[in-house]
Amino acid sequence: MIMFFLMIGSTASFAQTQPLPQAQQVQNEVTDAELAKFVKALQGIQMVTQKAQQEMIQIVQTEGMELQRFNEIHQASINPEVEVEATSEEKTTHKKIVGQLESMQAGIQQQMEKLITDQGLSLEKYEQIAMQLQSDTVLQQRIQQMLQG
Repeated sequence: MIMFFLMIGSTASFAQTQPLPQAQQVQNEVTDAELAKFVKALQGIQMVTQKAQQEMIQIVQTEGMELQRFNEIHQASINPEVEVEATSEEKTTHKKIVGQLESMQAGIQQQMEKLITDQGLSLEKYEQIAMQLQSDTVLQQRIQQMLQG
């Protein structure tokens, strides 16, 4: 997986949150209609990210680098604690690939935002539900039921 680039958009911004105090949970109640919109947007976003993943893998392979090697070099480039030996040719290829992937990112972000707003949700509401989902087991169960139904 191309970890750095798959952290795109709203699906990747799910943050670890502390459970909300009871009073705040009531205030942030998610209606069934909002949840249905969220689920539809999320399903669309998953399709966009899967397609983007395949395209990113294709770019890495087209440039003649193995995916695992790209990830090793990339991790070392973004994390000073990770060291990897790479030839100057590998570094050049890595840099070229990163440039191509970054140029894709804005379009992918726009597609995901459009999926959210096309469902009638604001980006803020989508984010709020996504964050609430991290700690709210009732909300998680409601989404599971919608996905199964």
